[in-house]
Amino acid sequence: MPENACAVRPQTATAGDPSPQTCIQVARQAAILAATAADDAMTAVCHSRTGATTRLEAVMHAAHKEAVEAERHADRAEQYADDPAMPSGAPLYCARQAVEHAVRAQSAAGVETTAASLRAELERKLTVAEYAEQESARRQQEAEQEAEERAATGMDRENRDRAARNRYLARGHVAELGWTAGHVRVMEAAESGRLYWRGGRARQAARHGVWDGGRRISRERTQALFAARFLVAVRQDDGTRTLIPSPMGQVALELARLHPAGLHRTDREAYKARFAKVRRRHKRRDDQKAAARLLPPLDSSARNLYRKPLMLAHQQHRAEREAVDRWEDEGGHCLGTGTLRPADGPVASAPVRITRTLHGLSAVRTVLW
Repeated sequence: MPENACAVRPQTATAGDPSPQTCIQVARQAAILAATAADDAMTAVCHSRTGATTRLEAVMHAAHKEAVEAERHADRAEQYADDPAMPSGAPLYCARQAVEHAVRAQSAAGVETTAASLRAELERKLTVAEYAEQESARRQQEAEQEAEERAATGMDRENRDRAARNRYLARGHVAELGWTAGHVRVMEAAESGRLYWRGGRARQAARHGVWDGGRRISRERTQALFAARFLVAVRQDDGTRTLIPSPMGQVALELARLHPAGLHRTDREAYKARFAKVRRRHKRRDDQKAAARLLPPLDSSARNLYRKPLMLAHQQHRAEREAVDRWEDEGGHCLGTGTLRPADGPVASAPVRITRTLHGLSAVRTVLW
């Protein structure tokens, strides 16, 4: 190798490396950028004031030194490309050195380091086999991460994204409900199907269907939620009215669970927050107080945007149920087609009806009367 050659011995080029012609072009462009930066530094010295001359001369010399090195490596890249005795990776190494010196020259001159963008042209391109291996490793890593997240959340990616959107939705709407934790407890009692109203009192029955006794529930909160249509009443045969969440009430409850920080600490704080919202809409003080005692409905945009995420277990159960429904809709087991669904035990006799004809054989379907 000639004297003044690159200090580090260049290695043999591998598949995917840029061609020698590309290396020469990049090295020559880097040398031009370095020389331009050195010229700019020299121009600054010529137009400088007396007090700044010393500093600008130091900048000029530093930029000029780097420009000389960039030019030298550009020349070496051309020389090595034409020399069959040199390693095939020599032009690439010299081109990279020329780019680095050009970046230093621009940095020393205080100009934009545009030479840094030349590095991308010298990056090694992956071969087809390497790209396939990289993609395989990436997919495997994504699959492992997906498995971990499914195990932690019990949801697939689509429903995790849906849950994240619901949490964002909750942060923007829960505080507007004017609820406290007590309102959430009333809604949860209604969700259990055991909240009932009798004799002017709200109670949560100890057992479903036994509308007598049980734990007392706040009468005022229950009435407010019912008046705002978060609860709806269902009359039982004995005259008892059971209270269940309305569709709007169920969405509001889900959002409140997602963002409990949006609930007010006390009923008084909740009243003040509602009063601050209605005071501009009503002129009379009594009208303001009456409006503040009412719970506002859930914003329609929240009702339309909320989508309840599905757990993986629920999705699997639904898929199994749909498979059974399809099996029954298609007539069940047909003669000559094999046993599609093993019997779980003795089957009691039941009336049957013909559902379809397949290749001259009548398929039958059990009907429970």
